[in-house]
Amino acid sequence: MPFVTIGGITLHHRYVEADGKTAPIVFINSLGTDLRIWDEVVALLAGEMPLLVYDKRGHGLSDIGSGVHSINDHVDDLHALVDHFGFDKVVLFGLSVGGMVAQGLHVRRPESVLGLILSDTAHKIGTAESWNSRIAVVERYGIEAIADGVMKVWFTPDFHAGRPADLAGCRNMLTRQALPGYIGTCKAVRDADFTESARRIAVPTLCVVGDQDGSTPPDLVRSLADLIPGARFEIIRNAGHIPCIEQPEALVALIRGFVASLAPGETHG
Repeated sequence: MPFVTIGGITLHHRYVEADGKTAPIVFINSLGTDLRIWDEVVALLAGEMPLLVYDKRGHGLSDIGSGVHSINDHVDDLHALVDHFGFDKVVLFGLSVGGMVAQGLHVRRPESVLGLILSDTAHKIGTAESWNSRIAVVERYGIEAIADGVMKVWFTPDFHAGRPADLAGCRNMLTRQALPGYIGTCKAVRDADFTESARRIAVPTLCVVGDQDGSTPPDLVRSLADLIPGARFEIIRNAGHIPCIEQPEALVALIRGFVASLAPGETHG
């Protein structure tokens, strides 16, 4: 079954096994999304390496448990999932807030992290004022009130014009998220700051961003890469905040290259 209860919280997940000695990649999704954002990436990579996708606490079909009070609540769940599956080492792929969760797990147990792919994310995202403003609107009027604005930063104008059905589906995914999970995660991102810990990341790291990301623009993601010793920085053309939906082939090419660059003797899970 695609559900597991650990630490008193039930998490929805999908694990795709693979032969070989490549370490598992764990994908951590963004604010207001669920594991379906990885569907095309998983389809392209299936069989090449083990893949684990899951719904964050308070998102999709996962429980919210005692709530989301800080980024550490999401880190707790990721930590528990890694232990549940018995992974020795993992590659973490974090999108937006998922990238902050990935950084948080590296802080907590760096020995378990073989590499980091940080997509459309940063060491610190937004300001207290911007997050408090969003939270106030959502608390009063619901996610629907911000949905059109969010779609404009998630996806490029070409996506809006050429893929209206996909756009509508993604909008539905956002607006149907549970308010407590969404608002709690907004507060968690508001309060999270990995500026200092990013300087101490000592594993291979790839930072990627869509060239038209209106949420975490390329210059912000580049500033994260500049903090991390030896990090690579790549821009995905014709993509907004969620390249895994808009440009999955380009993203998968970067994933394959990154995994291939890891030391052969260290890529097993």
